[in-house]
Order: sequence, then C-alpha cells, then structure tokens
Amino acid sequence: MVRQSGLTRVLLLGAASLTALNVHAEWKGKGELGLVIAKGNTETETINAKVDMTTEHDPWKHLIGFSVLRSTNADVATADRYEFHGQSDYKLSAQSYALGSLRYENDKFSPYNYQEVAAVGYGYKVYDTEITKFATEIGVGYRRAEDRLTGEVQGNAIVRGALNFDHKLTTSSEVYDKFLVESGSDNTFIQNEAGVKANINTSLALSLAHLLRHNTRVREPLRHTDQLITANLVFAF
Repeated sequence: MVRQSGLTRVLLLGAASLTALNVHAEWKGKGELGLVIAKGNTETETINAKVDMTTEHDPWKHLIGFSVLRSTNADVATADRYEFHGQSDYKLSAQSYALGSLRYENDKFSPYNYQEVAAVGYGYKVYDTEITKFATEIGVGYRRAEDRLTGEVQGNAIVRGALNFDHKLTTSSEVYDKFLVESGSDNTFIQNEAGVKANINTSLALSLAHLLRHNTRVREPLRHTDQLITANLVFAF
C-alpha cells in the first residue's frame, strides 16, 4: 500500500487541478524511453522513461512531468524510483519570472523512502535566444522526507536553486544541463543531468545523458552519490 502524506496529496491534487484548468490548452511535450535487456549468463532488465509537458498562456507558463527507473538482476530489483514534478511561472518581465514548484519522489534504493518538496522563488533568463537558453532560479520552500533506515519523518525549510542550460550545436543537435539543489538543515539534495541530443526527424531523436544524484547526509551502508548513464529514444508530441 502506498502511503500518502498531506503534502503528497497536495502534489497529486495540484497536478490534477493544473490539468483540469488547462484541459483545452495546447500542451506540448516530449517523452524519453530507454530499455536494456540481457539474457544468458546475465539476466538483467532496465527501463528508464520520462515525460515532460508544458503550456503557455501569457503571462503564465506551466510544466508537469514524471520519470520512472526500474532495474532488475536475476529477478531481484536493483533500482526502483519514480518522480513527479510540476512548476508554474508568472512572467514579471521579458527576462524574469516568479515561480512555484512541487516535487515528489519515491526511491527504494536511496537514503529516503520519499522526499516531498514545495517551493516558491524567482527566476531570471540570462540568455533566451533560438540558439542558447540559460535560466537561473532561487527560492525557499519546505521538504518532508522519510529516513529509510529509521523510518523517521523529517520536515524543515529549504533553500532551492536551479540552473537550466540548453544550446544548439547544429540544426539537428543540442547539449543541455539541468542542475537542482535543495538544501535544508537535515540534508542537501543535489541533482545534475547533462546530455546531448541528436534529431532523427521532427518527432524523433536520440539522447545520451549522465544523471548524478547526491545526498549529503546518509547512514551506512548507503552511499552519498548515485550515477546513471542512459541512451534513450526521444519523441515529441
């Protein structure tokens, strides 16, 4: 049975409300799927999938998305994580915006059974051209997390920061980097995803990415840092 805290229900309700309020809106998005299956001396299966969707109604921009990672070795799970995130931006000027963000993750192989984060903040577009996009975000929020080993639920205020970079190398290829930090008195969570994408046509592309996730406070035998390298098929819709 999946346990739902108050903030988890807020996250789910927020996503449902956002979709309902924009049921007639034009949503654009992309999905990614990676699958590795090995049979024989080694029996492994890994699936990595995520979807992100955005819609804009000046002065608002909304984003919702989720990701799933599942891996087994000889029918024993070695990775099992899913995450939901959502954000609404309100344009203050051509380069700046106010934001509200929500994030929930459930990871059976991390120091925390779950982490729930709600934050508000300010964003600034350093570059916003057809070739290069680079935005910075800073804000404050609240995080709840359940310690995997003790079952203790901790909640405290956090500082949230993010960097989002995208640069087109050619008309059919680009590099990107997405950095996120959520720092509180109990733990600092850092995530960085860097990758390169090459278009096959207007709807399909291939991507190669490196994902790093780090928690500053963990208990043995858990590790501070997880890393994941993926090769995915990307489809736009």
